[in-house]
Amino acid sequence: MIGAFRVLLLAALPVFPQTQAPAKADQATVVRVAAKAAIAAINFRQGDAAGLARARADFTPEGWKEFLKHMEGFLDPKGAPTFTSTFLPSRGATVLAEDHGVVRFRIPGTLTQSSKLGRTTYRAAIEVSALRDSMIHGGEPIKIKHLEQITCAGTSTACQ
Repeated sequence: MIGAFRVLLLAALPVFPQTQAPAKADQATVVRVAAKAAIAAINFRQGDAAGLARARADFTPEGWKEFLKHMEGFLDPKGAPTFTSTFLPSRGATVLAEDHGVVRFRIPGTLTQSSKLGRTTYRAAIEVSALRDSMIHGGEPIKIKHLEQITCAGTSTACQ
C-alpha cells in the first residue's frame, strides 16, 4: 500500500513547464554570423539587383537604409549596382567594442571595385556593428546595424 501511495502522490504533483529564455548569441557567434553576412553584402555584381537585395534580410531596417544611402548614385533605376565589388578579408575580425547589446568589429582586407570604366583595388577594412541581443533559438536572427567600408592609404592602421 505504501508503494501505491507514492505513485498517487507523485501523480498529484503539479507539473509546471520550464520556461527558460532562449540562449543569447555569444560574442564569437555574433562576429562569425555578422562577418559572413557583411562580406556577402559588399560582394555584389554589376547589374544584379536581386543579388544585392538578398543581403537585406541580414540588416536591421535602419542598417539597410544606411547601407543603401552609401550606394546612392551607384544604383540604376531598378536598384542594381552599376559596378562590381569584391572584398577579400586578409585575416579574421577584431572586436573593437561591445555596448548595450551591440558588438562592433573590424575586418581588414582588399576591396576591388570594377565597372566598364576600369578596375581599382584598395587596402580596406569593413567595420560592422551587429545586434548581440538577437536570439539564436526562437527569436530574431543576428542583424547588422551598421556596415562601413574604410579605404586605407599609406600607413593607415585601420586596415591592419
